Amino acid sequence: MLNILVCVKQVPDVNLVKIDPETGSLIRKGVPAILNPHDENALEAAVRMKECYGGTVTCITMGPDQAEEALRECLAAGADRAVLLSDRAFANADTLATSYVIVSAAQLLGRFDLVFCGKESLDGATGQMASQLAERLDCSQLSCVEEILEVDEAAGIVRVRRTLEKGSEIAEGRFPCLMTVEKTKYRIRIPNLKSWKASRKAEILRYNSRTIPGLDPNRIGDPGSPTKVPRTYPPVVGERGQMLDEGGTEKTVEKLLGLLADLL
Repeated sequence: MLNILVCVKQVPDVNLVKIDPETGSLIRKGVPAILNPHDENALEAAVRMKECYGGTVTCITMGPDQAEEALRECLAAGADRAVLLSDRAFANADTLATSYVIVSAAQLLGRFDLVFCGKESLDGATGQMASQLAERLDCSQLSCVEEILEVDEAAGIVRVRRTLEKGSEIAEGRFPCLMTVEKTKYRIRIPNLKSWKASRKAEILRYNSRTIPGLDPNRIGDPGSPTKVPRTYPPVVGERGQMLDEGGTEKTVEKLLGLLADLL
């Protein structure tokens, strides 16, 4: 029986987010929050492992109270337990402070055989969280997992196919093992009505900065975050290009050279 942890995040729908031109901050008001799509792939992979080998899937997230909705989506899609880490003291956390809090809370829940993460979050897209979690949990790590081929519980080994820049490779990781999952094989299922209704009533375990034993206040939230983002801004859109067709190659090249000369 596998003990599986899935780390998820609720993010703003980036297709609807705008940037305040004065402050350079994201305008989140009125923008719906969604479960990070890359984390959906991780959840689906975890649930399939539970269905194949038996076990329990726990989902954990850090965020405001509204992040509870993302956890209920996870429960509807097959997770067994959900944990919310919510406290004003956690605000303005970068990946270093966030991974510290998540691991501190996860260690209260037992030892996990497999840990699943999305490859990155839509709002930050740093791709740093998985490696930090693996280091703090003392896990082996397999990134860019396209397909989980086999889990050998007796030997404590998971065998996967990883996506590379050119092709793929077969790799193994020893328990405990953290994996980041690609969407190729693991598109999240649509919950049935029974699962959805059960998720609405399910209890969600909550922790804050006072209920996680030994949490160092200097390593959480803004004080524990060496990464600071002073300003966010959209990329500058340049002028539209111009198609050149002067009726022949020589005339077109002559026109192009004339335009380039004007720029000098």
